Amino acid sequence: MSHFDNGLMWFRRDLRASDNAALHHALRSCRKVWCVFVFDRDILDALPRADRRVEFIRESLVELDSALRELGARHGQVGTGLIVLHDHARHAIPALAARLGVQAVFTNHDDEPDALARDARVFGDLAHQGVLMRSFKDHVVFERREVLTQAGHAFGVFTPYKNAWLKALTPYHLKAYPIEHHAGALAPVPAELDRPVLTLADIGFVPTNLASLPVPTGASGAHRLFDDFLQRIDRYQEARDFPAVKGPSYLSVHLRFGTVSIRALAS
Repeated sequence: MSHFDNGLMWFRRDLRASDNAALHHALRSCRKVWCVFVFDRDILDALPRADRRVEFIRESLVELDSALRELGARHGQVGTGLIVLHDHARHAIPALAARLGVQAVFTNHDDEPDALARDARVFGDLAHQGVLMRSFKDHVVFERREVLTQAGHAFGVFTPYKNAWLKALTPYHLKAYPIEHHAGALAPVPAELDRPVLTLADIGFVPTNLASLPVPTGASGAHRLFDDFLQRIDRYQEARDFPAVKGPSYLSVHLRFGTVSIRALAS
């Protein structure tokens, strides 16, 4: 059942159109959902103009935009791409919510201190407009105060934390959030906002050597790396400490920007 006429899905560290908690809840809760990513100038303006992280994000957004369009097309909707802005997110999200006439903004938790401060400001500005902001756990299996010591404190040693983590784990925690079944709620992007994903030049950056590195971008790149790692995961403990050996998964950047679901990896 739809609770809202219009909703806005704000992508941040979750750049995939599958098993995404906030996108799932947005599509289930709204008759129409638009999707947005903001190249946040509060973060980007201080960075060097050649930054592999920014290029990784940009290339992953191209794939995300394509995935959203394909999802919409399979449900008879054309032009359900990603709105990509280069702005200060603290201003851009409330402004876009007002422009689209949404009643709710959906996003996933980001617990970095600057992100929490940004989100608090956006939450307040949206509230003044009468718009609800809903945030969900997506980036990790357990977060915040879900796994604590018996004294109720955060763990300081890994092995006891691992044991408590495994004890708390149930199949529910690894259940994927279905997207396809609800994708009919994806809304065509207004014509004035329907444009290709901004290039590096559009946001004041230049290409790096990312394309020459064994770091494929986007959700497809993450799954290629994961499939490759599964073939040698049994040797991980012996191989991980030797830089010249192909030992680790190389998925850290994909986990950082959410191009792969933590639930898919943990299951």
